[in-house]
Amino acid sequence: MVKPVRYGIIGCGMMGQEHIRNIALLPGAEIAAIFDPDSEMTCRSKALAPEAMTYDRIEALVSHESMDAVLIASPNFCHIAQLEQIAAQRALPLLVEKPLFTDPADVPRLEALRDNYPAPIWVAMEYRYMPVIAQFLGQAQEATGGIKMLSLREHRFPFLEKVGDWNRFNRYTGGTFVEKCCHFFDLMRHALRAEPVRVMASAAQAVNHLDESYADGTPDILDNGYVIVDFDTGARAMLELCMFAEGSAYQEEISAVGPAGKIEAFVPGPGRFWPDALGSQPVARLVTSPRAPRGPRTTEIPVDPALLEAGDHNGSTFYQHQRFAALVRGETKTPEVGLLDGWNAVAMGIAAQVSAETGQSVDPRKWMARC
Repeated sequence: MVKPVRYGIIGCGMMGQEHIRNIALLPGAEIAAIFDPDSEMTCRSKALAPEAMTYDRIEALVSHESMDAVLIASPNFCHIAQLEQIAAQRALPLLVEKPLFTDPADVPRLEALRDNYPAPIWVAMEYRYMPVIAQFLGQAQEATGGIKMLSLREHRFPFLEKVGDWNRFNRYTGGTFVEKCCHFFDLMRHALRAEPVRVMASAAQAVNHLDESYADGTPDILDNGYVIVDFDTGARAMLELCMFAEGSAYQEEISAVGPAGKIEAFVPGPGRFWPDALGSQPVARLVTSPRAPRGPRTTEIPVDPALLEAGDHNGSTFYQHQRFAALVRGETKTPEVGLLDGWNAVAMGIAAQVSAETGQSVDPRKWMARC
């Protein structure tokens, strides 16, 4: 029998419910307590975790005695304040959804958390744990002989409807390059084992949400763009994003190239968005291509259908919780994706937003963590 891990969950919307479904598949894990200010989201989450206690205040949830860790899956702009609320009350291992923060002015608050919070903080960068991407990351250095060029392409559907449609506005999300793309900036740093020194971006809002109107105004989020990043090792990376490309065979395509060859990962999008008329959805693929005269080798990387059913991230949410639960149990000592990882990924996103707005290259280090 494994030591049980009892979660408290703050934020029970779309992503919070995905976490609940995946935790339910994890042996020795359970939901002890939930909090969401929206009654409908609370009811939906209670249906998924009927044994959980529900609370109407974060302070009450954190006081729940039989709780081993807290997951924050609330809207982006809430994360820092909620981290501070928990830190002021109790030192528990924390798993906080991306992005870690949204406002450059939050950097001093992150520094205080880094210096004073005694328990581990893990930032939820699910993309690292997609099975095909995990294999890509594990093989990339050998396959390429050292990555010199890294390319990431995401062609997907527009932002989904959230409670209050907060994700339509830069002031709540931090901007598309922060909200959506911090995953990819994290993968860049992780795959290249390097730090960014220059970010250049070109982007626009060309198609999505232009006909929508809210009390807060017209949505202002980017829906397409390119980002080029130079790293301190001399390697460079590029991101291509399009958020009006539903029905693409693969939602994410990643390639790394070096002196020995190339490796590529192809990731299908969530099955629930795949049009029935297109038949069976493709399976994730990994392709390695040594330099000529040898040709490419393709391997399919299937994912357990139960994991695909439990969430929209190709099984990664489950595998992330496996590793986080091991940390909570004391089987591992440090988060695989720590506070500084989440912090620096957002700093790159902020730099991309600024570059897209100004047309100038930007040094992301002004917002990055200084150890």
